[in-house]
Amino acid sequence: MRVAATTRPAPSPSATLLLLLAVAVAAATTVLLVGAASLAVGAMAGHGSAAANSAETDALARFAVDEHNKRENALLEFVRVVEAKEQVVVGTLHHLTLEAIEAGRKRIYDAKVLVKPWLDFKELQEFRHTGDATSSTNADLGANKGGQDCGWRDVPVNDPVVKDAADHAVKLIQQRSNSLFPYELLEIIRAKAEVVEDHAKFDILMKLKRGTTEEKFKVEVHKNLEGAFVLNQMQQEPDE
Repeated sequence: MRVAATTRPAPSPSATLLLLLAVAVAAATTVLLVGAASLAVGAMAGHGSAAANSAETDALARFAVDEHNKRENALLEFVRVVEAKEQVVVGTLHHLTLEAIEAGRKRIYDAKVLVKPWLDFKELQEFRHTGDATSSTNADLGANKGGQDCGWRDVPVNDPVVKDAADHAVKLIQQRSNSLFPYELLEIIRAKAEVVEDHAKFDILMKLKRGTTEEKFKVEVHKNLEGAFVLNQMQQEPDE
């Protein structure tokens, strides 16, 4: 007894084409989703620098000062942004170091402002005083000609001019070293300054990182009337 074989009709070319297109679309969608998720995770943890003198950054800093004044019934007067960084979270968290005047005295503050543009949302999350920005650094220690010699005096380690002098020293230390690892400024431990005729001198003790090694350097940096820094002395300090 013979059993008749059942013959299935071959799929039409159009059906085969549609099936291949569906598989290709599904694969492409998976790749896009995975890539988007990876970018999102990286962005969540990422920090980036922002222009400290941009109009947007200034506006955020003024907002931070105004909000602080409202909350604390204070009378701070915004001066300028010293440093600005951005962190992508659910929105953008702006880390601001700014200078403001309180009772006639310049001070340095750290502020955090969260912005969600799609919701037209802006919130001051943190505002704290971190030190004084005395006029000695920006004016007297800015090497104004004719300034009086007042001798060495302590100045705030977070003063912008002190930070600029330290950064200049780090660059030259890196240039003079044969290290494959770049030097990174971890901390300004202390700073002194002195005005001598037509230039200012900064005596700075700072902690640097090179690879996994931390080192201390004592440097003397001069700043002339044109605002240029010169590394005058440098020595590595032994660990205590």
